[in-house]
Amino acid sequence: MGRIRILSDQVANQIAAGEVVDRPASVVKELLENALDAGANRVRVEVEAGGSKLIRIADDGCGMNRDDALLAFERHATSKLRTANDLLSIATLGFRGEALPSIASVARVTLETATGPEEGQNPTGTRLQIAGGKILHVDDAALPRGTTISVADLFFNTPARRKFLRAESTELSHVTALVTHYALVHPEKHFELLSASHTLVSAPPVSRTAERIYQIFGKDTLEQLLPVAAEAPLERAGLPEPPPWKKDYDEEPRDPGHLRLSGFYSKPELQKLNRNSIYIFVNKRLIRDKLLMHAITEAYRNIIPPTSFPVVLLFLEMPPEEVDVNVHPAKTEVRFRQGSRIHDFVRDSLRTALIKAKPAAGFLAALDSAALASPSLMPPGISPLPGAPRAAGDVELSPGPPDSEPLSLELAIAGAERLELTAQVIEPTPVRLPFEPSAFRPGAFAGVGDLAQTAAAIFQGALPEPTQGCSPNHEESTVGLATAQIEAQQAAQTLNHLGSLKALGQLRESFILATGEDGLWIIDQHVAHERILFEKILRARTVEQIQRQRLLMPLLVELKPSQMVVFAQIAKELESNGFEVEPFGPRTLAVKAAPVGLEGTSLEKALSEVIDQSASDAEEVAGNQNLTALRTRVAASIACHSAIKVNTPLDPARMEWLLLELAKTEHPTNCPHGRPIALLYSWREIQRAFHRI
Repeated sequence: MGRIRILSDQVANQIAAGEVVDRPASVVKELLENALDAGANRVRVEVEAGGSKLIRIADDGCGMNRDDALLAFERHATSKLRTANDLLSIATLGFRGEALPSIASVARVTLETATGPEEGQNPTGTRLQIAGGKILHVDDAALPRGTTISVADLFFNTPARRKFLRAESTELSHVTALVTHYALVHPEKHFELLSASHTLVSAPPVSRTAERIYQIFGKDTLEQLLPVAAEAPLERAGLPEPPPWKKDYDEEPRDPGHLRLSGFYSKPELQKLNRNSIYIFVNKRLIRDKLLMHAITEAYRNIIPPTSFPVVLLFLEMPPEEVDVNVHPAKTEVRFRQGSRIHDFVRDSLRTALIKAKPAAGFLAALDSAALASPSLMPPGISPLPGAPRAAGDVELSPGPPDSEPLSLELAIAGAERLELTAQVIEPTPVRLPFEPSAFRPGAFAGVGDLAQTAAAIFQGALPEPTQGCSPNHEESTVGLATAQIEAQQAAQTLNHLGSLKALGQLRESFILATGEDGLWIIDQHVAHERILFEKILRARTVEQIQRQRLLMPLLVELKPSQMVVFAQIAKELESNGFEVEPFGPRTLAVKAAPVGLEGTSLEKALSEVIDQSASDAEEVAGNQNLTALRTRVAASIACHSAIKVNTPLDPARMEWLLLELAKTEHPTNCPHGRPIALLYSWREIQRAFHRI
């Protein structure tokens, strides 16, 4: 008898379950995706014991008839694919046909579903019970339109898998994060998440994503985020062409479609020490993609420190032919046909939004704006999404025994703060709010632009009349009004009026005090001049017009052997930036010329700094794969060591010149190393401090 055998269906399903289902949140993910694919407008999720004891998901989607309900638990049974060509254009969240049989093989499942009277002659629903992959009962039942699936005793027949589950609080936090993800990308739908004791998420339908963010995360989070929106046509390049003998010349060429981006990004003052607060949705699917992560990081280059990361909620839409989602069993990774084009589109869109917005950093908020290692906007101790691979820089908490509480991040990383996710309880307001629609210009929200237009769109029509109760419409209106007020305040607090500020003087010959209509400004003179010089150097480098000065006597700089190797790799770029340097012995460099503004010890420090910072990625630089990073690194070093120093007295004319030149820069918010340039002590904050309001 041969040694090779065909596995039974039960064993095959349990193996598949190991790829698709590794914790309760994985079950919730698969069932939520099925509910959304079924056109549900309301989804209710109930869990007990973190989901290991019970997961129940009810939706009001299209439902299934008796035959489909039985067939749905067969392997590779799906209503979303017909032929192999359909794999090239997947427009649904689920498509493999593995989720339900995999879940049913490791749990006790009860399915209740009905199509409703409009879907067929027989409105009777179906109740189906399965345990360990075996059908126990199939009965007719009087049920409303939709589907309810209950998954009890997860991994009851695979104890080896069950013992790897974490504490109930940890598993519940994963489920909470997952439901929150889908609520963010579907603001028009109603989501509820209930544990055995209380409601974790209650998100009635709203009209915009900004209102959903306010609804779930609250006022403080929305105040730190700015909107972005962009669109670009997709070219034909990258799409596969059929061979000539299969090509239909009578068929009209397919429209390649458009690439659309929308979402929210954080102000430079909000920084994280990991990537766990970057959420990317492609065609309403939450993914983790290194290409897009890199694009977001590049958009913030020389705006925040290289060791910090922003908070980003990014929604990308493109034709399904442009993205392959059949890459990872958990569907958390994708591949793009035109990866470079999408990368550049995301990077340039975010960069342009930052340039246009120029958000002002608040003086009081800056006191507590140090980058933290908090895991994300979600509860502490969770992964970005079930089955997602971790990128470098993500926080991974130490695993503990299943019956213990997860390791607190405050113990893992000193200084981190816990950010709890709680549903915002919006109380009914019995009076009119103290602002009028006339205070805002009419217009519709267009993403990146005047945020006051958003408020105008919200304020169209009269404010709601006082009510004794809190109906869904009243709650939605209240959330919309509060969101519009926040967006209007953000539109007013920008750095677009730096050129009109009036300099009052210096504070300890290091900081410029200036006044404007919006309040009192404090400008760091060193980093302000550093930003001015940095952008000037980059512009000059682009047209090869770097100004250099020859030294009377060559400056000798001693280096380590490893530094000499790095110097040889970046010597050409140094020469293009105004340095004239050549070896003067095995470990010595002779500097004969340098960019204007560098001399003496500043010149030596700048050269050593560039070499040291380039050592970590010397291989990439040698392969010309990171030329932009090298150019900005050299420009930042030259600007830092050439800029006005602290403890330097400035006359009024010099201060006025500095403010005018700073206003002309693209990013007057931060220096090339990420430090804030100007802080605003707003008029409202001043009034509040003096108990005027």
